[in-house]
Amino acid sequence: MKILMLSWEYPPRIIGGISRVVYDLANNLGRYGNQVHVLTCWEEGTPDFENEKNVTVHRVRLSDVSTTNFIEWVLQLNFAMLESAVRLLQENKFDIIHAHDWLVAYAAKVLKNSFSIPLISTIHATEFGRNNGIYSDMQKAINSVEAMLSDESEKLIVNSKYMKEEIKSIFKVTGDKISVISNGIELNKFNKIEFDKEFRNNYAAPSEKIVFFVGRLVSEKGVQVLLNAIPEIIRSYNDVKFVIAGKGPCLNNLIEQSRNLNIQNRVYFTGFVGEEVLLKLYRCSDIAVFPSTYEPFGIVALEGMVAGIPVVVSDTGGLREIVDHRVNGMKFYSGNSNSLADCILELLSNETLAKQISINALENVHRLYNWNIITEQILQEYNYVISQYNSSNKN
Repeated sequence: MKILMLSWEYPPRIIGGISRVVYDLANNLGRYGNQVHVLTCWEEGTPDFENEKNVTVHRVRLSDVSTTNFIEWVLQLNFAMLESAVRLLQENKFDIIHAHDWLVAYAAKVLKNSFSIPLISTIHATEFGRNNGIYSDMQKAINSVEAMLSDESEKLIVNSKYMKEEIKSIFKVTGDKISVISNGIELNKFNKIEFDKEFRNNYAAPSEKIVFFVGRLVSEKGVQVLLNAIPEIIRSYNDVKFVIAGKGPCLNNLIEQSRNLNIQNRVYFTGFVGEEVLLKLYRCSDIAVFPSTYEPFGIVALEGMVAGIPVVVSDTGGLREIVDHRVNGMKFYSGNSNSLADCILELLSNETLAKQISINALENVHRLYNWNIITEQILQEYNYVISQYNSSNKN
């Protein structure tokens, strides 16, 4: 099968969770013998063209027309993708287009209708969900593009039951058009990552336990909830450091919040970290915390589980479906700092529980979130969409 995949981010360009998911999916589809072409955005230091193991990556360069408007930038990206795709389609016949989120919707729609190629789309999140409603003109514009992509797609894939209900509600899509297929995780990604004592000493004292967060520093990731929980935690458990990895528009506000709470000496803001440092941070941490107020899935929770450390997540969205409280993780009431503090304190003080949770979580991930199962499910969807599309065109 020849698959054309569109995504605005792809490693080493990592903005959010989409990048890793698209990378793993593309490479596992390639491992199954399919030919996958990924159209994505070029950025400084990345090659324009990359080819490895049945996966060809085309990184498109945007025009020199400057803009400070994000919607205009997205349109430029789509024009660049179309220009590259048209050249590609002169030499290749694709069986299916797989679009990832609204940022590639215009290109996906034009390619589908101009070249008669069936379109399947993964909706990783919605503008309505991120903001708990639609309020600004930009949010309205993004929401309308999401609706258009949902309408144009022969089938939609979402990564949780929560997201299926959200899509049905917001875009009035019937349930039979939506398939729930979880994101996967590379099960062996920590196999070669050793515990590094000297590396760990850069972040915490040997006597301190590390509570770790990684993600974009935006309000829906809930880092503000974690910071509000820290004073209560350190009153009961003194030897603990909180390492927060990531960048985003809320960084300065979070640093100021830590100062106002007088916990700045307990919190280490690393900024953006590359993959190698990220894996080492997981490996040397004692607990991973993901306090999102909105989370369609939560791939980072699976990373924590595969790293062999207990995870604490908010009882919301896709995280709620991944974690069974006190079995393979801890769940706290979303937005409730006291509830979060209680979960972290229980793990800090109860090593037996922390260890058993980690064991259960690792077994659960291997059984439910491995890419072999997920790739086969995706291929079934592709085959269904292609057969339905061909059948309808004949009629």
